[in-house]
Amino acid sequence: MLIQRGGLKVVAGLGISGVSAVNFLYEKGYRVAVTDSRAVPPGHDKIPSEVQTHFGVLDQDLLLSAEEIIISPGLDPKLPEIQAAIAKGIPVISEIQVLRRATDKPIVGITGSNAKSTVTTLIGLMAEQAGRKVAVGGNLGRPALDLTKDDPELYILELSSFQLETTSNLNAEVAVVLNMSEDHLDRHGDMMGYHTAKHRIFQGVKKVVYNRDDSLTRPLVPDATPMQSFGLNAPDINQYGVLRDTDGTIWLARGRERLLKSSEMYIQGTHNVANALACLALGEAIGLPLEGMLETLKTFKGLEHRCEFVKEVNGVRYYNDSKGTNIGATLAALDGLGAAIEAQGGKVAIILGGQGKGQDFTALRDSLSKFAQVAVLIGEDRPIIETAIAGTTTLLHAESLQEAVALCQQCTQAQDVVLLSPACASFDMFSGYPERGRQFVALVNALN
Repeated sequence: MLIQRGGLKVVAGLGISGVSAVNFLYEKGYRVAVTDSRAVPPGHDKIPSEVQTHFGVLDQDLLLSAEEIIISPGLDPKLPEIQAAIAKGIPVISEIQVLRRATDKPIVGITGSNAKSTVTTLIGLMAEQAGRKVAVGGNLGRPALDLTKDDPELYILELSSFQLETTSNLNAEVAVVLNMSEDHLDRHGDMMGYHTAKHRIFQGVKKVVYNRDDSLTRPLVPDATPMQSFGLNAPDINQYGVLRDTDGTIWLARGRERLLKSSEMYIQGTHNVANALACLALGEAIGLPLEGMLETLKTFKGLEHRCEFVKEVNGVRYYNDSKGTNIGATLAALDGLGAAIEAQGGKVAIILGGQGKGQDFTALRDSLSKFAQVAVLIGEDRPIIETAIAGTTTLLHAESLQEAVALCQQCTQAQDVVLLSPACASFDMFSGYPERGRQFVALVNALN
């Protein structure tokens, strides 16, 4: 389907995806302008000099003169300048919508509160292993419109709720919402707003994958739409799940067929078993051979800052889950690792805290009571977290990440796990979750 030629395309908000959108549209021969409320927005030096720019304030007149506005995911469509354009009937779309109009190649769409980067990367590796010419990106790694340069036969896209709220009729070959837990409520208003944004990924979808363990992930789609589920229980015929032997061995399974022992996967924890099962279902939907997918599961080492194994010190294993910026991510890591070490008498020492984004931290209480030896609290919202989880486990305070790691080392013994999974944003103490994770890794590597 060709993009409509004609009037002015205005990109609202620069940054990585904005730069990508400006350059893509410019190279396709459109008249393009860009506006950003920042005086010197990131990427301003990476766009053609011929492109009209208005920085320092979102230019209302420019937006109202647009044929179409391509909004960066970091900008809230509820901003008054954007709402004025919508009221005038000017379409406001995402760069994902631009990609959908620019290609007829199949898209695998992946979203969820947590694990979408891991699943996107893993299914991308499975597709590559099968010899498919695939481009992987979106909210992860390369911006979606940059992927067009690869001329792939298949797009695998991680999509955020921010991208999806201005995307219509993605018409994905297969799509999944991996899980749903409170996040970005400051943007979406409430869980219904967040759920509605996420589920836009299913508009026009050809096949659906959903999580049996999370009812919020199952979409309302026409009855004829093929649907396949995954979950951490025994699967029905043709579905993906887990079978357990009497000796405790856990198998990834399709129906009654045992496919792979969970112990043969490089990445461990029950949350990663769920991620692997999601990938097997997605891979089946796009015709990837099963044997190759299972081989990829044996070698995939996971992603940096996502429940990443760092080092073992005196029998204690340290994990960097700095990407755990919401409660759902932290629960996945805490439950996954806690259940894995429980049989050996191991417990988790967890580092929590930062900027809480208005979340309800009482959701952590059951898992902390069950699996945590100690919770060390850091950052701006320590008092809120402490009030919410008081009485679950030993609570300690640290003024720095260095002090938190030292306290965890003092409180643990062989078979235990130390987990950085803060359930919070990091901007009160760090430039972002990658810096927080890198500092944690450096501190752990200095232990002896």
